[in-house]
Amino acid sequence: MKIVVVGDTLLDEDIDGVAERFQPDAPVPVVDVQSRQSRAGGAGLVARMLLHDGHDVTLVTALSADAPAERLREHLDGIRVVAGALPAPTPVKTRLRAGGQPVARIDDGCGDPVLPHITRDMIASISEADAIIVSDYGRALTEHPEIRVALHRRGARVPLVWDPHPRGADPVPSTRLVTPNLSEAAKAAGTAPEPDAAAEAAARLRERWGCIAISVTLGSQGALLLDADHAPALIPARPVEAADACGAGDRYASSALIALAEGEPLPEAVRRGVDAAGDFLASGGVAALGAARLPRANAADADAFAVAEQVRASGGTVVATGGCFDLLHAGHVRTLAAARGLGDCLIVCLNSDDSVRRLKGAERPLITERDRVELLTALSCVDAVVVFEEDGPQAVLDRLRPDIWVKGGDYSAQSLPEAALVESWGGRVLTLPYHLGRSTTALAEAIARVG
Repeated sequence: MKIVVVGDTLLDEDIDGVAERFQPDAPVPVVDVQSRQSRAGGAGLVARMLLHDGHDVTLVTALSADAPAERLREHLDGIRVVAGALPAPTPVKTRLRAGGQPVARIDDGCGDPVLPHITRDMIASISEADAIIVSDYGRALTEHPEIRVALHRRGARVPLVWDPHPRGADPVPSTRLVTPNLSEAAKAAGTAPEPDAAAEAAARLRERWGCIAISVTLGSQGALLLDADHAPALIPARPVEAADACGAGDRYASSALIALAEGEPLPEAVRRGVDAAGDFLASGGVAALGAARLPRANAADADAFAVAEQVRASGGTVVATGGCFDLLHAGHVRTLAAARGLGDCLIVCLNSDDSVRRLKGAERPLITERDRVELLTALSCVDAVVVFEEDGPQAVLDRLRPDIWVKGGDYSAQSLPEAALVESWGGRVLTLPYHLGRSTTALAEAIARVG
C-alpha cells in the first residue's frame, strides 16, 4: 500500500538545559544548554511516523536550498521525498526548555508563506497513491491549484485525511476525514473553544468544506466525530500523563488514515487514531522517535542478537518487549506497534511452550511457539524474535541488553522484576497502556463456549 504524505515540512529543534540563576540585568532565566536535537517536523514528522510503522511512504513537499533544508534531508533518510522548490527560507521552530519545562519557542523563516514550485513528479505521486494524508502547516503548498486538483481527483478514489492549519487552505471536498483540534475548529467555525461547542463547529465546517466527515480532537477527552449518516459521536480517550503533547495530532491523523485504508468504517478509524495518540504520548511522544533510520531485518530469519548489535553499532536504539503472545490479538498488535515507534528495531522475547505451561497451566499455550514466532514475525513492526526457556526474561535480557524494555499493562515500570536489571546497564523500562477488552484468556474462554 502506497501512503502519500502531502504538506509542509519544517525543521524542529529542541534545546534542553537547566536554569539555576537569573540574568543580572533582567528578570529572565539563564539556561545552561545540555543537549540539542533536531528532527523533521510538519509533514516530515508524519512521514517518519508512518515509516517507523513499516509503511511504504512518499513525502510530497517543497524544500528550500539552504542549510536547514540539508539537515531536513538527513532526517528524512529512508523516505522517498518528491519535492518542489521552496523560494523562501526553511521554517525552523526551536523549543527551549529548562528542567523539562518550556521557556520559549523561537521561529525562524516562518514569515509570510510563498507559493512553492510544483513538479510533474509531485502530481504523479499523488495520482498513484493508495491513501493520502495532508499535513497542512500553513506554508502555502496546499493552496497551489495543481496540488488541489490532484488531491481532489485522487481523494474521490482513495482515502484522504486532511489535518488542517488555521493559516492553511480549506480541505478539498473529496476529503474523507478532516481532523482539526478544538481550537482550530472553533476559530474556523466562529464558535466557542469549548468541548460543548465542538459538535456545532463540526457541523458548520462540514457544510462549508463539503467533506465527508469531521473529527474534532479534544485532547484528553478523545475526539468528536460527525458525518452525514450519524449523530455526533464522542470517541473517548484513555487517561495518559504526558509532559509534551507535540506530535499527538500527527499520530492521530496518520493512524486514522491507515485504518480507513484498511477498510475500517469512520468510527473505528477515529477510535484507532485516538488510541494510537494515547500510546504515542505514553511511550514518550515525539522525543522517543529515533533519529536514525536503519535497514529493517527480515524478522522471520533474523538472529535477534545480530540485529541488536547492528542497530547499536549504527548508533540506533534497541527496543525489546516480551511475553507469551498466545492468541495474538489487537491489544498485542497495538502495544508492539507503539514499542517499535520508540527506537530503530523491536525484538520480541517470547516464552517457550514449556515456560508458558509453567506460568499458565497444562492447557496452555493454545498456539505452539513455532506458530507464535511465525505470527509475530509477520508483523511489520517486529524485527526479530528470540525464544527463552526460563519463567522470566532476565537471562535473555542480560544477553540482549536493550536500550528500552517495554511491557504492556496497568502496572508501573518499577514494579517489573526485570526493571533493576535493565537499569543496571543504563537502559529504560517503560509500560504502555493496557487495552481494555483485549485479553488472551477472554478469547480462549469465548472459543471454548462456542466449541
